[in-house]
Amino acid sequence: MDAPKILLIGKNGQVGWELQRTLSPLGNVLAVDYPEIDLAEATAVRRLVLDNKPQVVVNAAAYTAVDKAESEPDLAMLINGMAPGVLAEAAKQTGALLVHYSTDYVYDGTKREPYVETDPTNPLSVYGRTKLAGDQAVQTAGCNHLTFRLCWVYGARGQNFLLTMMRLARERETLRVVRDQIGSPTWSRMIAEATALALKQALAARDPEAHKGIYHLTASGFTSWHDFASRIVELMPEQEKKCKVVEAVTTPEYPTPAKRPAYSALNCGKFERKFGLRLPRWEESLRQVLES
Repeated sequence: MDAPKILLIGKNGQVGWELQRTLSPLGNVLAVDYPEIDLAEATAVRRLVLDNKPQVVVNAAAYTAVDKAESEPDLAMLINGMAPGVLAEAAKQTGALLVHYSTDYVYDGTKREPYVETDPTNPLSVYGRTKLAGDQAVQTAGCNHLTFRLCWVYGARGQNFLLTMMRLARERETLRVVRDQIGSPTWSRMIAEATALALKQALAARDPEAHKGIYHLTASGFTSWHDFASRIVELMPEQEKKCKVVEAVTTPEYPTPAKRPAYSALNCGKFERKFGLRLPRWEESLRQVLES
């Protein structure tokens, strides 16, 4: 059997960058990003799939500026809400498997134990609403798909909480970080590795749609932004940091344009059972990132 053609959209993003490496043993990867493809242009998105006829489409691109989305709802909806539906329809037409990434921000944070995939969604922000619209568009299209809902993604490149905290810890003696939002910090490389392992199983299955559906995919365990920041600073080499204190503040003390869920830990039991994989604890991954 010929190696499948894998179309990867969003190669320069945190997860997309890692996917270029983890997907390459599975097939021939065609990796693109803006400006080669503009997800706000539905015709171009459809044409990309129909012209290349991949066996797998992996959409690792999204509008991820959570606060900025409040003032750019139309653009966020085109990229997060409409484009996944266009990709799913084209995948259905060509018989491709679609891998799509979603977010913990589709939930409202009122639960006090990790969310499962069947829990009701109720996003609080434009970002969350547009991502949920994308999930629903993928399901409506009816293509074979793996939708992975992620939480608090960070990595060694791009723009993310880890790199921001490390930069600030070099510049300031005191950091002020929110303590009343709970989630699971998840390394982009772990997401890419887990995706590749799950995708390999989905491609090898006798029933092509045996793995179809929505899965939570995060590091195991959960923490607050404050404790995550404290651990980052603690693990940084002494000579590299100026920071002495990580001060805990409440969400009202640190207002942002977009409202965020107070609790968005995700239960990944469905993913682990279906694919027979163990998802590492967030502390394990953080130590690995900082050591590498």
